[in-house]
Amino acid sequence: MTTFANLTPPKLPEGSARLREDLRAFLAESRRALGWTPNSNFIGVFSAEFSRALGARGYIGLTWPKDYGGQARSALERYIVTEELLAAGAPCAAHWVADRQSGPLLLRFGTDAQRRDILPRIARGECYFSIGMSEPDAGSDLAAVRTRAIRTVQGWRIDGAKVWTSNAHVNHYAIVLCRTGPAGESRHEGLSQFLVDLKTDGVRVNPILNLLGDHEFNEMVFDGIEIPADRLIGNEGEGWNQVRSELAFERSGPERFFGTFHLLLATVEAARERGDGAAERAIGRLVAHFLSLRSLSLAVAGMLQDGRDPGVAAALVKDLGARFELDVLEVARDLLPGPPSRPEPGAAENLDDALGRAILQVPSYSLRGGTPEIMRSIIARELGLR
Repeated sequence: MTTFANLTPPKLPEGSARLREDLRAFLAESRRALGWTPNSNFIGVFSAEFSRALGARGYIGLTWPKDYGGQARSALERYIVTEELLAAGAPCAAHWVADRQSGPLLLRFGTDAQRRDILPRIARGECYFSIGMSEPDAGSDLAAVRTRAIRTVQGWRIDGAKVWTSNAHVNHYAIVLCRTGPAGESRHEGLSQFLVDLKTDGVRVNPILNLLGDHEFNEMVFDGIEIPADRLIGNEGEGWNQVRSELAFERSGPERFFGTFHLLLATVEAARERGDGAAERAIGRLVAHFLSLRSLSLAVAGMLQDGRDPGVAAALVKDLGARFELDVLEVARDLLPGPPSRPEPGAAENLDDALGRAILQVPSYSLRGGTPEIMRSIIARELGLR
């Protein structure tokens, strides 16, 4: 059993300050040119124009080999880029999943043909991915997969459904977890991952509107769709281990505690204007928690850089980050004399609008990437408590 004793954040690489300066200059110019409004929801605003511009600067696929369109830079440098995009509230939805986890999954488990076809397009900001894990009626039990892939003469036939697939109505691909064999005693056997083309494979995409009325989530339905044999990712039956490595990328980044960052900034400004001592003390505690989470998340980035498995530490970031985001809402709520207004589209600069938007998004904070119960189960198992 490993311990949490080695979670000291690493020193950022030489040139980090210059990387931040260059990225901030790009973001300022992009905001002027494209007119986007900062938004804390990192997958809430889809802008292909922004993603293509970011890719043209080499900021997507930063750690990937140059042969596949990347820049061969470090995981810590990628962390800096991610942090700056989140702090700016940039419209990252188009490329986010592809850059964060789908691309790294293909890099590790995909065939060379899959890598050479798809990774350069992701790095250019031209190819976007959805996550095909969660299913109707399964809750957070990822092992309760009922979507099934059966071998055919030509390849595979897939039947089933996935839910909460962000931006599947506009993305190009989804990596879909399917049952291909018996579950075994652990239920983790007999699972495989497949590359599904959302534009040509006949997937039916049904919209799921969120509380803001935005179309971000979807249900993907596979009514016996046929895909070629070469769409299998990795080896048949090893999907569970592949998914675990993918989830480590999803759970450990700074997006796990930046979901209320702009609300926190608005709260700081409101407390400053009012001279509210109690609010200032509460904000001080929030800032201390934020910095602690950043140190933990940086330590995970260091583990990725060293090739170590960050699974348990990533679960810790995810669980504590979700709790922090809820704490920000509570402090912000105490500064308003009444309930916040329903936010206008694109508005998130003042406390009222930022809090109203965050409250309507709050159900997703603990769900995306895994519920607190799942995260704590992972952590407890590592500590030998279950």
